[in-house]
Amino acid sequence: MTKLTFKTDLCKGCGLCVLACPKKLLALDEKVVNAKGYHPAGITDQSACIACAMCAMMCPDVVIKVEKD
Repeated sequence: MTKLTFKTDLCKGCGLCVLACPKKLLALDEKVVNAKGYHPAGITDQSACIACAMCAMMCPDVVIKVEKD
């Protein structure tokens, strides 16, 4: 199983990870505003993630951690 974790307080909501995900599993959370005043990114379906780590590679602020069992 794959687990993606986000440091949501550090995310600036640039959306680069959302665009990089080949499975289109990431989205900016429009209901949440972090400490910096941005809508942070999050995963919509953890079980469908293939752990390609494209999102983590694209993130300029290194807020995404990809863990694989």
